[in-house]
Amino acid sequence: MTKYKILYAEDDETLAFLTKDNLEQPYEVVHCADGISALETFKASSFDLCIFDIMMPKMDGFELAEAIRKLDEQIPILFLSAKTLKEDRIKGLRIGADDYLVKPFSIEELLLKIEIFLKRTNKPSKEQKSIYTLGRYHFDSKNYLVFTENEKINLTQRESDLLKFFLDHKNVVLKREEILKSLWGDDDYFMGRSLDVFISRLRKIVATEKGIAIENLHGIGFKFSITE
Repeated sequence: MTKYKILYAEDDETLAFLTKDNLEQPYEVVHCADGISALETFKASSFDLCIFDIMMPKMDGFELAEAIRKLDEQIPILFLSAKTLKEDRIKGLRIGADDYLVKPFSIEELLLKIEIFLKRTNKPSKEQKSIYTLGRYHFDSKNYLVFTENEKINLTQRESDLLKFFLDHKNVVLKREEILKSLWGDDDYFMGRSLDVFISRLRKIVATEKGIAIENLHGIGFKFSITE
């Protein structure tokens, strides 16, 4: 299963390292050290939840949250801040934050809040989308099927998981270990060899479709390219 992706903005390097280290087992965490880079990162990718410090260089957490809210009204935003005044908490919530934890905070409490917010939002675009278009084909990820009006190709569960992962990350360079750990939780030698077999089969399916290709990037991984 694809991990939820968190955007984490914090300028304190030590705190950022410790927090990111604790969150990276269950989630994929992208860390930024200032508000401007966090905003640009948000615009360039897709995230399921945001965690922001308030006192950051270039753009503070309040400004960052306001900018994010203009782009996405639904994504959960949590503040982690040393600012303890009631006025700051109220300001953060009025801007559109979903919660506000005061530093020092408990990692266990943060993990629990993240879990609650992700369950509540349950992003339809990521978690419920099951039908994709692949040139003249359609792909039904829930039923492990690639089909046209006149043709049906059954996939194994792992082939289906892999194709869905590629489509959810189309035109993005994906490292081999990222694919293996995201889908199957392990990047050992035998899973790596199996991945190559799955990709070979998927290549045969899309080989006749113009503008669709699974690129092999030597020493790095793969890129599922779709020219729309």
